[in-house]
Parts: sequence; structure tokens; C-alpha cells
Amino acid sequence: MLNSSQDESSVNGAAMAGGRFSGLAGAIQGEVLEGAFDRGRYATDASFYQITPEAVVVPRRFEDVEATLAAARAEGASLTGRGGGTSQAGQTVAPGVVIDFSTHLNGLRHLDVEGRRAVVEPGLVLDELNRMLKPHGLWFPVDVSTASRATIGGMTANNSCGSRSLRYGRMRENVIAVEALLADGARARFGEIDARKSLEMGANDPVSTLFRDMLALGAREAEEIAARFPRVQRRVGGYNIDALTPNGPTNNLAHLLVGSEGTLALFETIEIKLSPLPGPKALGVCHFPTFRAAMDAAQHLVALGPTAVELVDRTMIELGRDIPIFRPVMESFVRGDPAALLLVEFAETPDENRRRLDALHETMADLGFRWGDAAKQEGGVVEAIDPAFQARIWGVRTQGLNIMMSMRSEGKPVSFVEDCAVELKDLGDFTDRLTAVFRKHGTDGTWYAHASVGLLHVRPVLNLKEELGVKALRAIAEEAFDLVAEYKGSHSGEHGDGLVRSEFHEKMFGVRMVRSFEAVKDRFDPEGRLNPGKIVRAPKMDDRSLFRWPEGYAAEKRETAFRWDDWPGGLIGAVEMCNNNGACRKLSGGAMCPSYRATRNERDLTRGRANTLRLALTGQLGPDAFASDAMAETMSLCVSCKACQRECPMSVDMAKMKIEVQAARMAKHGPSLRDRLVAHLPRYAPWAARAPWLMNLRNRVPALRRLSERVAGFAADRPLPEWRAPFREPADDAEPEVMLLADTFNRHFDPDILRDAVFVLKAAGLRVGFARAPKGRPLCCGRTWLSAGLVAEAKAEMARTAAVLRPVLERGGAVAGLEPSCLLTFRDEAPRLLDDWPMELGRRVMLLEEFLAPLADRLPLKRLEGRALVHGHCHQKAADVMGPVETLLRAVPGLDVGVIDSSCCGMAGAFGYQAETAAVSRAMGELALAPAVRAAPDATIVADGTSCRHQIADLAGREAVHVATVLRRSLEAAE
Repeated sequence: MLNSSQDESSVNGAAMAGGRFSGLAGAIQGEVLEGAFDRGRYATDASFYQITPEAVVVPRRFEDVEATLAAARAEGASLTGRGGGTSQAGQTVAPGVVIDFSTHLNGLRHLDVEGRRAVVEPGLVLDELNRMLKPHGLWFPVDVSTASRATIGGMTANNSCGSRSLRYGRMRENVIAVEALLADGARARFGEIDARKSLEMGANDPVSTLFRDMLALGAREAEEIAARFPRVQRRVGGYNIDALTPNGPTNNLAHLLVGSEGTLALFETIEIKLSPLPGPKALGVCHFPTFRAAMDAAQHLVALGPTAVELVDRTMIELGRDIPIFRPVMESFVRGDPAALLLVEFAETPDENRRRLDALHETMADLGFRWGDAAKQEGGVVEAIDPAFQARIWGVRTQGLNIMMSMRSEGKPVSFVEDCAVELKDLGDFTDRLTAVFRKHGTDGTWYAHASVGLLHVRPVLNLKEELGVKALRAIAEEAFDLVAEYKGSHSGEHGDGLVRSEFHEKMFGVRMVRSFEAVKDRFDPEGRLNPGKIVRAPKMDDRSLFRWPEGYAAEKRETAFRWDDWPGGLIGAVEMCNNNGACRKLSGGAMCPSYRATRNERDLTRGRANTLRLALTGQLGPDAFASDAMAETMSLCVSCKACQRECPMSVDMAKMKIEVQAARMAKHGPSLRDRLVAHLPRYAPWAARAPWLMNLRNRVPALRRLSERVAGFAADRPLPEWRAPFREPADDAEPEVMLLADTFNRHFDPDILRDAVFVLKAAGLRVGFARAPKGRPLCCGRTWLSAGLVAEAKAEMARTAAVLRPVLERGGAVAGLEPSCLLTFRDEAPRLLDDWPMELGRRVMLLEEFLAPLADRLPLKRLEGRALVHGHCHQKAADVMGPVETLLRAVPGLDVGVIDSSCCGMAGAFGYQAETAAVSRAMGELALAPAVRAAPDATIVADGTSCRHQIADLAGREAVHVATVLRRSLEAAE
């Protein structure tokens, strides 16, 4: 555990003076991280364990891994490989050196399309691999729910399975060979081998001797292996020594490494078997009035030949309905109030899919489940034929774990008996008896499962911060694994052994088999160097010194800028919502996490930041870590896009957490010159706008650009927004129907957009007024002060504007505006900062497009030929208000409308103008947005965000326009 006694170099995140591995930095091309903040970010995975490594190495080439192994051997330290860090049993936390393969060792080395084989590096993410394979009509079918961040190396180490293992098998059935580095530094290829010839070989080189010894062990223990290994498909516990038995002309020694959890070797490359892309799919969502009924039905539904049968229980349904991003999807496929659903998928020809869906209806009816009258709704099948509809349903299932973990309570669903697998005929009885175990210990479980293979993902709800919860953890584990043994099942059915299940192997395999596992480990790694404590010689799973919440765990008392009363424990409760499952590590689709997509650095990730905040708030990073320079560095590339607020199923709101950190730093250090220039923009803008030519000299005179970088930290190579003669509000119409709130950015930099908005509103036949300050300068949302952490000033500015808006809204009037980051402040931050600004009031402050979309038929829009590509502002996406933009644009006759699939543009307010972050800003923009704009030279680019428009102009040399401008062009177009 980290503690408060670390020296200053450790606390500020720099390399520790005299760290045992500091010399390694000069010997490798990658990074060696020895500071407390960096090590803390690698101390956890998706389990409840926390073990702080002594150092973290991020290799750039495999030679760096070899050098790290040599250094660890010289220093007597352990070595643990890590991919996405999403292991749920504690496989990737260890006290020695952790090697992060995911950042650089993530290539596709070789692709044999005709032979359906590929050779990949261990850090390659499954979704990225499948994107590369799709144009060739292939995919890698071990489709785990964490596909957006699971690495092939991690999947191989854990023998991952996925939803469709019924058809495609586990990793073991899909791995052909592994090139690996052994604990003694030797390199070896593990693959198919002729067992009979190998056993007859004499001693020669060490690797051949190792292979011969392993095959001899398999031959010696073949009878015991046959007797003791569970016969269920989902058995991934222990070592796969059944691959060593003389059961055929060849044995594949790579299968011994599959599921070995990094305890036997470090992978260099993995050769995998590919499959043709599946044909058209059909999905039947089977509804059941009781959980037991669903469990009993699984064996009958599997007989229909599906590719997958997946369970969704009542808890997941209810939690999913409470999560904004999932609510519409849940309502689209869940009928009534079922206790459980089984998702039954077929992937044959369209005609065969139809036949099997019909058989599914018949089977359900034969089992007594068909739709009754509306009042009863006893159960039946909802069909999903449309691929997009299926994808939305599967999206809920694959996020099942995160949905379960979204409970806002001190008790959380805990993974430890998660992967029990039994035969399908026993599933109903087993789940009943396991539920009784939970209730005996005062809790209940959340369930989701690969019902097709008898595998249960079940998590009892426990509070592991309390001794009572830890005692229940141990008692439930003992009784549950006894139950699994009684049914001759497997207690490790998918997520591996790790720290949580390894100690129980004797219950399942017996003493002799566990001694054989130890013999394998000792033969490969006699010094116990590689990932110790997993599979063999494990610590007690309830050793609290290994927990994320050790005895005495508590958060420091501190004042917060925002109200965090929605979370148990306040701010620390909100931070602890991060369960380390790593959904923020996805590299495409959606918007989070743009900084990670650009850098691939764990520090620049919502999960990495949340872990750092948790450690700081609980005193594990030393005194005053929350306001330290290392914490500022941790937050430095967060662009406050708010994507995590929407796309993280736990709604980890890193944008507000960053403001908390900035506020703490402001209280300690005060604002810099740049902070003041950015924050106070709304106050000096009316004066600066009187001489726009003078303000714009900075962009035109190179010496002034360089001076602005040296003095204020604005990047000399980026033009700042150009000042314009400001927008002047005309007199209000009599009895206005809508009040327009003119923001600082459009008022002083893009006044034409405000004029376009007024034109469009009047064209709709509306009377327009303006939100005006009773005296002094124009109104503002406070966003610029928030971005600098000057919360008191932001609150004052919000209150000033809220005082003008409130009477209008309370009498039923409408308020609309143009800039997403400004307007949406009144929905998001203001209700948590202002005592008299409730959430309901904030929801009625609308963007122009939200206000106009229902009135689109009142606009006399004329034909505009061509294509429009829309880039959504991050806050529009986070608030789920992109729909109205598309609605309005599609109302324009002749306009072909598309949406750019991009994350944050990268400008993000002042972020893109800062000298130290300008390069990362450009990298974010170049991930998807800028290439998409360049690829559409004839399209109109639509972007409502001021920053987005400036980034597009800077990177792609194109003018982007506000939706108001497009509408005006249509209104003024010739017939």
C-alpha cells in the first residue's frame, strides 16, 4: 500500500531517487515509472484488490521486455504483464515490476487471409483487431464483453471465452501458437508438438528439455487429470495440463500458456485462428416471470442450436432503466416487468433464422410462456431482426457488469463467486441453492450469465469497507465453492483464478492435481519470478492488506466546490464509482476518452484519474496530494468533454472532479496570468471589442505571438480567435415568445451567428427578446471561471444570469442560446452550485436547435443542394441533444445530412491554445474529425461549438458553420 511517508520526489510523481529500476530507463526505449502517482495508477485492476508495484515499465519494443526481465532477475523482483488492466480476479496487480503491453506492443504482425490465421502482439485490443479483419470477411470470435479494451495477450492469459463460446469455443480453441520469453530469459515457440517423438528425445537444449518434461508430466498424470478435471465447457481454472496428456498424435503446448495468467512466460506474439464473419443474425428476447423459470428453460433453448443464450436479470433491467444512455434501449425490448430475460441469438441464413425463431416461439409456448393479456404478460418472445436493434440490445448485455456496478450505495456487487459453471440440467437447482447461501449471509446477488454454457456471472452485494462484509465474503466463497464441487462444476468459468479463486483449487481439483500445478510452475519459473500468488501458492482471498479498502480506509474531510450528495460519502463516493472495468479505454465509437485516445497513457484516462483521486483523497499519496503538481499533471489533459458523464455506465463525472482539483490549487497557489486572461474574458471583452484591430495584432505579428507564449503560455503557432465588432441586441419585440441568451464567444467573435439566429427565429414567426443584465456588462454563464477553477467567481456570474432567466422560465417562457458549453452549464453545473437553481429549471434553458426542432414546419425552408456533415460538440453529446440538430438540417429540402463519428475536436476552450497542450489538441483532432473533414471537400461542415469551428479551421483549413447559419441560407435561398 502507498502511505504518507514517501519522500517528496515520490509524492510529486517523479521517479524516486535511488529507485531500484531507475537505471533501467537508460537501457530501454520505453518508459520506467517509479513515482507514487504512476505506481498508484497500476495498483488496481477491475477486482477489489490493490497492490502497489515497485515500478511500471511501458516498453516500446520487445527488447525492452527482455531488459526488464533481466533487471528484475538481478534485483530479485517479480514481474507481471498487463494488458487492459480489466482482470476481475486480481491477475494484474503485484508488488514488483508491472509491464504495460497495451501502449506500444499492439501490432498485427502477420495476416494470412486464405489460411485464416493472424500473428498479433499481446497488447492489441480485440475491437481494433476485428476492425482490421472486417474488410477481409474475417473476425476473431472470442467476443468478450470488454472487447473495446481487452487485449489479445490478456485474453490468452485468462483463457477468455465470450458470449458465443457455444459455437466458437474459448481462447484455448482459437490459439495456434505463442512466442514467449521464459523466466530464465530464453525465448521459445509454443505450438503443436509430436508427443511421442518428444518423449523419446534425449536431453539437448533447455527448451526441448522443458517440453519433454511437461509431456512426461502429462503422461504420468493422465489418469488423474481425466478423473479430476470438470467436464463442463467453461473450465478455465488451474493450468491446462490436460493439453499435455498423450491423447493424440500431437499436443499443443501453447494451450499450457493459455490461461496461465502470466505465471509461466511473457508473450511476444500470439498466433490465432480466425473465423469467417457470421451471416445475418436474428435475436429473440425471451421474457420470464421468475428467475428459476429462465434457468430451467436454458437447456431447452440451447437445443435449438443458437450461437448464444445470455441472461439479463431483474436487477440489470431496473438499473439499466435508471441510466440515461440505456433507458431508451431498455424500453425498446423489455415488455412489462419480467424477472429475467434470455437473449437467444441465431446466425444462419435468413430463412433458417426465421425457422429457428418460429421454433423459439413454439418452445417458449410449450414451456408455458406466451404473451397473455396486457394485465398478465406472463412471458414471451420479442424479436429483433434489424441489425441496429440487435446491436443496441447486445450493447446493454455487454455493459452488464458496469450496469450492475452503477449502484449508488456503500455496498457493491462483488466479484469472487462470479464464474461458477455447472451443467445446464443443474442450472436451476444450483442457482436456487446459491441464492439461499447469499440470503443466509444477509445479502442477495446480481445475475447475468452465459446461460448457453451453464456459466453464471453472479455478484453478491457486499460492503468490503466493513469487517462484516469481509466475513460474509469468506463465508459465501467457502459455501459456494463447496456447492460447485458437489455439482462437479468449475468455480473458474471465464475470468480466471487470480488472487480471488486460486486458494480454492484443492476443493475442485484435489491435492495431487494442485501439486502438479505447482510442479509446472516450478519447472517454468523456479524462482517464482512471474506474477506470483496466482494459480499456485496464493494468499488468502480475504487478506485485507491486499484490498482496495484496507482497515482504517477513510477519506479526508474537505470542502468541495460542487454538491456531491447524490453519492454515498460525497466526492469520494463519486470517485469510487469507477470500478476499473476500463470502458473509457475504447479507441473508437462514442467520445470518451479523447486524451487517452491521443496518448494511450493510463494517466490520461478517466480510470487513471479516478484511481489517482481516490488515492489522494484517502491519504495514500501523501499530504496535500489533492492540490499537488502531480495531481495537476494527472488532470492536465482532461478536456472536460463530459463524455464520461454519459458514456461511463457509472457516470464518473471527471469534468466536475477536475474543477474540484483546480479549485484546490487556486486556493493554494492562486491563478496564473493565463488563468486570469481566460477566466476574466467576459469582463474585459466589452472593452477589448472596442478595438478589435489592436487585439488581433497578436495573430499578425510573429514577435507578439512569441511574446504571448513566453509571458502567458499561449502557443505561438496557433492563432487565437479573431475579435469582431460585437453583436448589439436590438430592441425586444413586444411580448417576446423566446428570450435569446447571447454568450460571450458568439457576441465578440462570431456575431453573425447571433444575427442568423435572430433571423431564423423571426422567420418562424416568433417574437424575440434578449436576456439583458439590469446594469453593467452583458450576462455570462460562468464557464470561463469554472475552467480555471475559480468557482466563487463562476457562481457569482451564474447567479447574476440566473436572476434574469428565472422569472422568464417560472412564468412558462422559453430561453434559448447558441453555444453548447455555455447554455448547458445551466443544466449541469449550475444546479450543483446554486442553491436556488433546481435541475427542472435548468432543463428548460435550451439550445437554439432544441427550441426550434418542434417548430421546424413553421420555417419556410427552401432547397439547398449538397451534403452537410455535422460535428457534435462534446457537451451536446453528453447532454444527448444532438438529435435536434439533425432534425433541423434534415428539414432542409435537398440537404443530405451525415454525422461525423468523432470524439472531442481537441480545442476544448483554451486547451488547444495552451503551449504545453497544443500538440495533444491537434492529435485529438487528427484522430477522426480532421480526416473526415478533409475527405469531404464539397460538404458543408456544421459545428455549433465555437472551439470546434476554430479547430476545424486550424487543422483542415475549412470554415465550419452553426446550424443557425445553414437555416438562414436555406431561408434566403432562391426558389
